[in-house]
Amino acid sequence: MNDTLYPSETRDFELAFEEKYARVLINPDKGIVICELLADYIPIEDFKETFNQIGEIVKAGKYEKFIFDKRSLRAFHQPTMEWYFIHWKKDMLAYGVKTHRKILPDEKWFEKMVQIAKNQILETYPDNIIDQLDIKYCDTIEEAIKK
Repeated sequence: MNDTLYPSETRDFELAFEEKYARVLINPDKGIVICELLADYIPIEDFKETFNQIGEIVKAGKYEKFIFDKRSLRAFHQPTMEWYFIHWKKDMLAYGVKTHRKILPDEKWFEKMVQIAKNQILETYPDNIIDQLDIKYCDTIEEAIKK
């Protein structure tokens, strides 16, 4: 198990669910959902299943911020990012999730891949919702909670 979340950062959060690939914490009072990936690669169907579960949590509450901790990843998969960016984020925006904080792996190549993929997605889907979202990159969960 990957323990990148530290108790002091998440003491106000409760565990919503944990599975092979992800740990999801919530704080309904703060309106924050945290998803920490636990593996270096997540097959797309498992990723979608996890994010559909997160979607059900969002739909049942009043969440405005999603923190996505991807530090465990060592592989980049374009179709997964595209589904997450175009479909899942759009669905969550309809339920009030406008603020997205991301924590990337330390590897610089990963950050470059994200930027290239993001640019391709924006070109392919000109009617995207990116201008309606507040997206920032952070180094820690604590920073993501505060920003």
